[in-house]
Amino acid sequence: MSNFPKLGILGGGQLGKMLCQAAADWHLPVYVLDRSDDFPAAPYATVFQRGNFRDYDDVMAFARGLDVVTIEIEHIDTRALHELEKAGVKVYPQPAVIDLIKDKGLQKQFYADHDIPTTDFQLFASKEEVIRAVNAGAVKPPFVQKSRTGGYDGQGVSIIRYREEVEEKLLDGACLVEQLADIDKELAVIVARSATGEVKVFNTVEMEFHPTANLVEFVVCPAALDGDTDGRASKLAVDVVQKMEIVGLLAVELFLTKDGQILVNEVAPRPHNSGHHTIEACATSQYAQHLRAILGLPLGDPQLLRPAAMINLLGEAGHTGPTHYAGWMDVLAIPEVYPHLYGKAETRPFRKMGHLTALGDTVAMARERAAKAKELLHIVTE
Repeated sequence: MSNFPKLGILGGGQLGKMLCQAAADWHLPVYVLDRSDDFPAAPYATVFQRGNFRDYDDVMAFARGLDVVTIEIEHIDTRALHELEKAGVKVYPQPAVIDLIKDKGLQKQFYADHDIPTTDFQLFASKEEVIRAVNAGAVKPPFVQKSRTGGYDGQGVSIIRYREEVEEKLLDGACLVEQLADIDKELAVIVARSATGEVKVFNTVEMEFHPTANLVEFVVCPAALDGDTDGRASKLAVDVVQKMEIVGLLAVELFLTKDGQILVNEVAPRPHNSGHHTIEACATSQYAQHLRAILGLPLGDPQLLRPAAMINLLGEAGHTGPTHYAGWMDVLAIPEVYPHLYGKAETRPFRKMGHLTALGDTVAMARERAAKAKELLHIVTE
């Protein structure tokens, strides 16, 4: 349709796929750039272009003639995005915001500079610097080390609990080290901010992490919080969004400590794992909301319609090779359970291969249905 903007997405993974699916409701033309046409988004894009979103020339060639460009992953070379922005292409989230967020050191410093509560941290140029700081007593376990760039889905994070683990478990490269928070719950709030400055907030969710893979395995909504704590979480998330002045979605991951503090852990400038449940559970999904925000449309109602529980469907341990979904048809017999299979050609241990959302009259009912489905569905090799 000639009056619809041409939207480009850098990244053809599962988030790109679900953005394409949301855009299809409006018959919105979507162009996707990624390295292989067997990636999840390829069959759902209006045009899928093979290329590397980390390559300046590929991005510039892809964006020629597009009206709006967005991302499904922040770990990209933003030089091309800055050039496109100067040339008048609408790039959301803005390249400067992506630069800030994809460097966890800069992100943490932003919180410190803008009076946003977060864990105490120090920045280091190398593993060796951290070791010297530990030996000098300037850093004491337990602490968390995070690579400044490139970390994703639990990669680039190391938890050091004891002095004896330091040299063995530390990661190479520039990093930040933060004190291990005394966590009661891990929460997330997704906030949308449009180009016009309109802001909408989704319900707070509680996240549970896989003990081995260090990535989100279970999300429940609404989180089990009293009204004051829930309100403080939402207010803090909105404060981060307003201070960053981001256009699009921002997923704000939070720690609720045992003494009642709410601290910002980190953020993601895009649709997020903690918002998958919104497809079935909310009046507007996070994907439709992101499209509304970056296209300058009125933001949708984020109201939660039904309590929900979401699980990530991970590749089984010991299985690497062609993907086989064992038991997924059995899952369809469970009421209000909605599996989303990403269509990745190859599975490997702990790889995100899909997600599943269960709804119910209560969080407990939704969680019970999700747990039952999790027992039935296994992603293995044939």
